[in-house]
Amino acid sequence: MKHLLFLFLFYSTANAQESTASKQVSTFTMEAPQLKTTRKIWLYLPKNYNASTKKYPVLYMHDAQNLFDAKTSFAGEWNIDEKLDSLNAQVIVVGIENGGDQRLAELTPFKNAKYGGGKAANYMDFIVNTLKPAIDKKYRTKSNAKNTMIMGSSLGGLTSFYALLKYPTVFGKAGVFSPSFWINRDSIFSLAQDTQKLKSKIYFLCGDNEGDVDVIPDLNKIEYIVNTKRCSCEMLNKKVIVKGGQHNEKLWRDRFVKAYLWLD
Repeated sequence: MKHLLFLFLFYSTANAQESTASKQVSTFTMEAPQLKTTRKIWLYLPKNYNASTKKYPVLYMHDAQNLFDAKTSFAGEWNIDEKLDSLNAQVIVVGIENGGDQRLAELTPFKNAKYGGGKAANYMDFIVNTLKPAIDKKYRTKSNAKNTMIMGSSLGGLTSFYALLKYPTVFGKAGVFSPSFWINRDSIFSLAQDTQKLKSKIYFLCGDNEGDVDVIPDLNKIEYIVNTKRCSCEMLNKKVIVKGGQHNEKLWRDRFVKAYLWLD
């Protein structure tokens, strides 16, 4: 039941507490024609960005409300800015706010008979063909696939994996946290199976106490399919199953740094 709750309530409106976002974080709103709306974007720049002339890799993340600021988070933020500051990480992070009550639709690649959805192709079209070109134009980025990462949890984990299949020349790395493969199980398995070759680096993460859906069996199945597409000697996958880990912000927040460092 907990897993299902996150599908529909994984967003929030601003509350009364103070913002916890650091000075490295800014926001802007842009047109999202593929979604027929506007979308708020959160941007993290490394501490030395303004004093530097070099280019940086970029990490795209879903559910931006939950990444940087406790004030906007659903169930606690990921502390992305503080964690990256502590690492002196040389990376730009672009967080895309979810669409509120459109979250399930935008983060599911295929329509589910019970829950609907199936508009992730439009959402990814926005990221790849509207947002990313704008970011690459305005900021000093390393824009090739090797230096472009995508990451998310729950439905965001599903869509991050889908992004690798649909745009292999755009995204070279992905953090796939507690992916909701179950909602599109047959279709995402089939799409992965039909993909000729996967060259992307993938960090799979889930807990062994995520609720009443088959997160681990689904993750194992996807990993098996991925491994049939490439030699295990390439060391392009890492799968972490956390004992006692639940489908929540704590699991994803606590494992973000390890995932980022491995993918980086």
